Amino acid sequence: MPAVLGGDLRVPVKGGRLVPYANLDYAASAPCLEPVNAAVAAALPAYSSVHRGAGYASQLTTARYEQARHSVRAFAGAREDDALIFTRNTTDAMNLLARCLPEDTTVVVFDSEHHASLLPWPRAVRLAPPAFPGEAVRAADEALASIEGPALLVVTAASNVTGELWPIAGLAHIAHRHGARIAVDAAQLVPHRALNLTALGLDYVAFSGHKLYAPFGAGVLIGRPDWLARAEPYLRGGGAVRAVGAVSEAADSAGSAGHAEWSDDPEARHEAGTPNVLGAIALAAACDALRATGWRSLVREEKRLLARLRAGLATIEGVRELSLWGPDHPRVGIVSFTVAGHTAREVAETLSAEHGIGVRDGKFCAHPFVRHLLSTSGDVAEDGGCADGTTGAIRASIGIGSTEEHVDRLIEALRRI
Repeated sequence: MPAVLGGDLRVPVKGGRLVPYANLDYAASAPCLEPVNAAVAAALPAYSSVHRGAGYASQLTTARYEQARHSVRAFAGAREDDALIFTRNTTDAMNLLARCLPEDTTVVVFDSEHHASLLPWPRAVRLAPPAFPGEAVRAADEALASIEGPALLVVTAASNVTGELWPIAGLAHIAHRHGARIAVDAAQLVPHRALNLTALGLDYVAFSGHKLYAPFGAGVLIGRPDWLARAEPYLRGGGAVRAVGAVSEAADSAGSAGHAEWSDDPEARHEAGTPNVLGAIALAAACDALRATGWRSLVREEKRLLARLRAGLATIEGVRELSLWGPDHPRVGIVSFTVAGHTAREVAETLSAEHGIGVRDGKFCAHPFVRHLLSTSGDVAEDGGCADGTTGAIRASIGIGSTEEHVDRLIEALRRI
């Protein structure tokens, strides 16, 4: 199992003591893998701009950047002709896709999505959180059947609030039956489970490096190239063009900027300017490290710690785990919960200040979904909102580097609270 940086971090707690940090906030940003740090360190001495230099450093860096694209494609199980565009993160990738949709495309999206998948679309049909997985498929089926013209179904692979896995293969089948496409937010899936875009029949996938043990500011959008190749460039600038014509004297006086011939290659077309080369190299190194480790050992260890965490939470009076589809539905290493008589912020601050534990509190950039879960669990009134700053939950999330001691310390701290 690869190691993470920061495993020996010690943090101050009340009374001035230093204690080992229990990082249980992986779903927000995972720590850096040591192989990722090593790959970036190896690339830095020859770092240079890519694609447009004849010098050795530029050629070497270009080769590393394009090799990173191949590594991430293999990690995601992309099709041979799929485009892979490096972005800043999942939010950036989804907004890029939104800019590339054919005119009059209708997007179908569930209210249980992260804001990155919920908000970018100019024309959207929003569906209520489904009561069970089959209801998700049925609701998507009905919504897509009523749409004329191009359509896109957008869905998460694993919830960033509950960790629950979504039936993305079934949803992909339904989308294609209606002549629609499917885009999947895989940000919370890929740190925990293998992804095979081809086998699942997905048209587009987006995920972020900072959740995948590569916190260097890169993400990806992977998918079918036709919409991407026909759309206006996400950014207008160097690298996105084949040629820029000179302006005529008359046009110049009118303030024209001249005619640009945009690249037909969707990757070049949407990666204008100098890209985040080190971010791409870091992301590829994380993908290579996880593939080399193998998912069997990673998943086995995560399931063991997750079961320990959930069993411990279940024994504490006043602690309620949030779930959309019940306690037995498969999930990744994410658990959200409430503590009776305390706000989420109070609990998170106490865990940090007195026990050296890092968790997340709030609405997790999924306001409609958290509000729905709290209302159905009885933790907030049906018409309650998130605007008061107190309505929210606590989220504990695990990954490579999490230990039994971290889990047990959280359970004991919650008992005291």
